[in-house]
Amino acid sequence: MKNNLLEESLVKRIFADSGLPRVGKATIREIKKLADTLESASGVHFIHMEMGNPGLPAAKVGIDAQIEALRAGVPAQYPDIDGIPALRREASRFIKNFIDIDLSAENCLATVGSMQAAFSSFMICSRTNAARTTTLFIDPCFPVHKFQNKVLGIPVESFDIYDYRGEKLRGKLEEIFSKGRIHSVLYSNPNNPSWVCLNDEELRIIAEVAKKYDVIVIEDLAYFGMDFRKDYSHPGQPPYQPSVGKYADDYILLISSSKAFSYAGERIAILAISDHLAKRRYPDLRRFYSSEVFRNAVVYGALHPLSSGTSHSAQYALAAIFKAANDGEYDFREEVMEYGRKARAMKDAFLAAGFEITYDKDLDEDVADGFYFTYGYPGMTGASLLEEMLYYGISAISLDTCGSTRQGIRACTSLIAKADIPELARRLKLFHEDHPTA
Repeated sequence: MKNNLLEESLVKRIFADSGLPRVGKATIREIKKLADTLESASGVHFIHMEMGNPGLPAAKVGIDAQIEALRAGVPAQYPDIDGIPALRREASRFIKNFIDIDLSAENCLATVGSMQAAFSSFMICSRTNAARTTTLFIDPCFPVHKFQNKVLGIPVESFDIYDYRGEKLRGKLEEIFSKGRIHSVLYSNPNNPSWVCLNDEELRIIAEVAKKYDVIVIEDLAYFGMDFRKDYSHPGQPPYQPSVGKYADDYILLISSSKAFSYAGERIAILAISDHLAKRRYPDLRRFYSSEVFRNAVVYGALHPLSSGTSHSAQYALAAIFKAANDGEYDFREEVMEYGRKARAMKDAFLAAGFEITYDKDLDEDVADGFYFTYGYPGMTGASLLEEMLYYGISAISLDTCGSTRQGIRACTSLIAKADIPELARRLKLFHEDHPTA
């Protein structure tokens, strides 16, 4: 290294002091802390791409409604565990308007962000059948979801979706489900980190094979409507956000407010249970809970002991956001398209410096420009590339932590200002000069 921005001895000392066995395979929060430490010690401004933190202002309609709720005195009152009626009603309308699925308000539950929604789903799904012990992840995935399973003591299996697109997906699911170990399967759409988007054919396949083997499908819609190649923002009009709910009976939707509405700080989301699954009875749930009805187990066996509901005022915020979108008064897509524009400029900078886009294709299309993208460098593993780029003041996470079969890095576009992109390009060029490719 000749052009590194951080002194080598300083970086190595901070690496050693971090206590991380391998910096390149550290978790998101560990990398964030390490990058902050390096930034503070060196005085070099870091280009942060590790955290999926929204980089846009929160939806104003939500802020206004939350302030009004605060002034009305709702902080003094416990909310219902499953959510205030207005939120559940508008969530049901939102799902109908933007996914074209009929799902009753009763089964749209308020949670402390999608993290609690996922944790609760794993907890209950894993106890529906004593013979079924394992969660299947369609990778690559958000690493913390696997960590949640580890905390709960739930075994996991996984495979990389990039190798099983289209009809190939059916054979892979048949192979795994037929062993009888899987109680639920989780994937994100758009995918975090690859930004690959499952299409209707693939979602139908997931639904059909899951129904055949009685597996619950958990669909993470954290990046709702953010495949910017199509416009999913008009209520009650096609095209609609693709979802397994169009084809499956037993499914859960995780609908976050963090990215599409930039409302991450208030930790508010929706855990939507299909009407069919909500009323299903699983006798094995009685091993842990007072009811064998799936919805009751989620509400009183998970949400109640975990947090007794979520922020009362934030529920009014999300209800107002959903209502404004349902009424056609709030175009959430237009606001978050900025991420796609930045992704395109950042990808161009990487490609110009000899990097490659790791997950570059979505079937026969180029992968969309969105909240995340992935990159690699010839001859380097993801872990070694991550470590090396820290010397140039650039932080991200390795795809190793996401269950990927490919070597590379996940980059998040959210916290990079447009003004930082030329500086990113300059540092990437310096990196390339120090690491010439054949």
